[in-house]
This record gives sequence, structure tokens and C-alpha cells, in this order.
Amino acid sequence: MSNRFAPAVDDETLQREKAKARALRATAWWRKKTAQGLCHYCGGRFAPQDLTMDHIVALIRGGRSVRGNLVPCCKPCNSKKKNALPMEWDPFAQRVPSAASSKVP
Repeated sequence: MSNRFAPAVDDETLQREKAKARALRATAWWRKKTAQGLCHYCGGRFAPQDLTMDHIVALIRGGRSVRGNLVPCCKPCNSKKKNALPMEWDPFAQRVPSAASSKVP
């Protein structure tokens, strides 16, 4: 995996962002996000308590713990994705429709 998009992230920033993620996990917003039981990446159905919180752009890659960067996903997808950006993670890229296929007739 390329580190071309990996900014330097210090330990203090990582700890602060992890604390923000823990706080967001306790909110009604997160409960609503997980209530449907859908994994953001594979689309599989899971019990809400079995979904994990994933940073689309990983903290180590400069991502932040904000609502727009957090999605529910299953443990297998979270483990496979690791710190990859969506464009680097093939299973995710295969689910995104190409520009040609999403054109309106």
C-alpha cells in the first residue's frame, strides 16, 4: 500500500481523535447510523451492536473523527480495509458506480 497520501500525524492528535470517536459512539446520531444494521462497504446486514465505527480516511492518514468521515461497517470489512483510502481499497472501489454508468439518459 502506498504512503503517498500519509501525512505525519502525532500521537497527541491520534489520541484526541480517538477520544472524539468514542464520544460520538455514545450519541443518538451513531445509534441511528447503526440501527439499519448495514455495513457501509459490503452492504451486508448485521446486528447493530456487531457493527464497528470506521474512519473512511483513517486517523493515521490524516482523517478526523467527524460525522462525515465515520461510517458503520462489519468487523471483516474494517479489518480488511485497515488504513486504506477508499480509492486504494479494491472491494470498495468495485461497489462505486463508474461515471459512465451513472449518467442520466
